Amino acid sequence: MQSQTSDINLSAPAPAETATASKRLLGACSIGTFIEWYDFFVFASAAVVVFDQQFFPKFDPMTGVLLGLMTYSIGFISRPLGGIVFGFIGDRIGRKQALVWSLILMGGATFAVGLVPSYASIGVWAPVLLVLLRIIQGLAVGGEMGGAILMVTESLDPKRRAFWAAWPMTGAMLGNAAAAGILSVLVYTMTPETFSAWGWRIAFYLSGVLIVVGLWMRLSVEESPVFNRLKTQHAKAKPPSLTNALLRSRWQIVSTLVIRAGENTLFYIFITFGIVYLTRIVEVPRSTALNAVMIASILEAISLLFLGMLSDRIGRKPMMIGGLLLALVWSFLIFRILDNATFAAATFAISVGLLTHAVIAMGEVPYFVEAFPTEARYTGFSLGYQLGSVVSGAVAPFIGVALIEKYDSTLPVSLYCLALVIPALIAAFLAPETRHTDLNDS
Repeated sequence: MQSQTSDINLSAPAPAETATASKRLLGACSIGTFIEWYDFFVFASAAVVVFDQQFFPKFDPMTGVLLGLMTYSIGFISRPLGGIVFGFIGDRIGRKQALVWSLILMGGATFAVGLVPSYASIGVWAPVLLVLLRIIQGLAVGGEMGGAILMVTESLDPKRRAFWAAWPMTGAMLGNAAAAGILSVLVYTMTPETFSAWGWRIAFYLSGVLIVVGLWMRLSVEESPVFNRLKTQHAKAKPPSLTNALLRSRWQIVSTLVIRAGENTLFYIFITFGIVYLTRIVEVPRSTALNAVMIASILEAISLLFLGMLSDRIGRKPMMIGGLLLALVWSFLIFRILDNATFAAATFAISVGLLTHAVIAMGEVPYFVEAFPTEARYTGFSLGYQLGSVVSGAVAPFIGVALIEKYDSTLPVSLYCLALVIPALIAAFLAPETRHTDLNDS
């Protein structure tokens, strides 16, 4: 079988056309993850700062926050189903089709959240509608990241695979930053009463504008050449059962799940629980917490590109193991710094946390791509990735709030991080080094 590089060269487009197509592909995949994670983070932030007042006003403030976080967590539960649905589409129909439909679903659901009336208007139906839309968001996100990363890593120079994978990850972090920035502007320019009453909805309406741009860009890109070769093979012979392919990849799915769970727990403790801690425990203004997250997310977005290049040089395992250790240490230090209750302290603490997270991400994401065979790569990646999210990101902020309520200390929160990171470290240590994997042969 010819190498991936030679296969790409056989198509022999003009150099300018190749460069243009590559930029278009990176842009389409990155803006898609930008929109998906803008939508997801807008919901997460609103769940912390305003949903308790709009949808759970009958409860005391901290219980309202917990209930808001529960609606946020429910979106994670539907992620694995989204990974299966969009993974099947991506592995049998095409990566591009899966990415187009996941974007439409996510953008539509997020826009609709802004239209949901408050509890004061329609009573219990308000949180019910909120939960239903959150489930739809989770389905869409379940198929997004895996597909975006596969499109770029299967289409571009394999020697720079982690660097290409960094682009959709960068788009996601910039989506986080945009969401935090827009919410911060709304908080700053409105009275607390106005923001809580209707101002927060503007951030959700903006998703409608973003979806049009993202959809236009995604429809303009070509299908992954690795998938096209697989489709040609399937036209000549019956494709293998996707179920059997997944069963043969069960270790890879478990490894993906466990490593993802450790990384994702740290991420949501640093960012979502960090907002709760700053606004509800330390009692800094909402805008201070949101601006700190915005700056930290921008710094992580920039660092991902450089760390992707480093991963291509030293391999996936050193990045995963080193990043997990650094982030674990920081989980014991971050709250002492946040307790200073200043913008500088909050920005520094969250930024360092997200930088350690970036190290993990640029080891694990290319490893997840390289670990699976082509015929099950989309489904296997998405399923393991999203199952890991369910047992970590779905509950991490909720558990953090519950632990600090019970023990009045952040030490149990840090120990909770330790409990999730130890299995991730073991899985990363046992994982093979995949940096030189040929995606056509795997």
